[in-house]
Amino acid sequence: MDPTAALNEIAFWLERELAPSFKVQAFRKAAATIAELEPEELRVRARDGRLKRMKGIGARSFEVITQALNGDTPSYLADLRERSKEALADGGSELRALLRGDLHSHSDWSDGGSPIPLMVDAARALNREYLALTDHSPNLKIANGLSVERLTDQLRIVDQINDDDGGSFRLLKGIEVDILEDGTLDQTPEMLDQLDIVVASVHSKLRSDRRTMTARMLSGIRDPHTNVLGHCTGRLVQGSRGQRPQSEFDAEKVFAACAENSVAVEINSRPERQDPPDDLIQLALDAGCLFSIDSDAHAPGQLDFLQYGAQRAEANGVPAERIITTWPLEKLLEWAGSS
Repeated sequence: MDPTAALNEIAFWLERELAPSFKVQAFRKAAATIAELEPEELRVRARDGRLKRMKGIGARSFEVITQALNGDTPSYLADLRERSKEALADGGSELRALLRGDLHSHSDWSDGGSPIPLMVDAARALNREYLALTDHSPNLKIANGLSVERLTDQLRIVDQINDDDGGSFRLLKGIEVDILEDGTLDQTPEMLDQLDIVVASVHSKLRSDRRTMTARMLSGIRDPHTNVLGHCTGRLVQGSRGQRPQSEFDAEKVFAACAENSVAVEINSRPERQDPPDDLIQLALDAGCLFSIDSDAHAPGQLDFLQYGAQRAEANGVPAERIITTWPLEKLLEWAGSS
């Protein structure tokens, strides 16, 4: 087995299990370290002990590498594969099988932890037909949001990946754009015109009063560039960042605007978000909204979080035909371009 692939796959399964980031990054770092070595040099260094002394190679990663070099499946990887046979979520399997893609993901260009190619490789491994790369916009400095210049550079990489693919998978040009306090989107209209998918989200002043937040969200939803309303309440219900209450806004007005402007309401699949809560999913259903089940992945293994979103959508009776991430690519892009 290829040692670099083994290390990256271990990181993938650990990410999927929500393992501590330092543990995941240890395997990612080891994979990056040995990827720079020619195969024969790697073998020699493993035999003579120099590999152990290389920066980024720990006892566990050395064990994985040597077992892979010997032609075996590393035991640590075998254990993770066995654990992965159990679904992440109880329920939602029928809807999960209908999902074709994911419209919300992040790379190390903003606050994600992995390069774009690793995110793409993971999406392909999960049999996704498409994935939208939606790194943050410039106002979110804490997340290294992308300026016009950086996003332009990123789009060239997306084009190259798609040119090299062969047609079975499509990486979509996208952004998670901030809805600013005045309701405008945090990127130039000319830049947004170049994108396939625009996820618009509120990331600041989440405790604003109901009237202020409603007006802000309505303005963002009515911008013709907006395709998806991301994690609409901003709540956190668990996880390392602690808990955060949901924002206050007039949900009936917001979801009516989503339906009127053909903006999909995101069912965010991150376990710490579970956003929107069930009662708001029901309101959005009654309003006639479309939905987008998205992973909001910040690492390759988190792309499999769609299982959680599918479980919640199925439990709330969301019809598959109203979930845009079940749509074939051609239909999705036609909708996104006309919405």
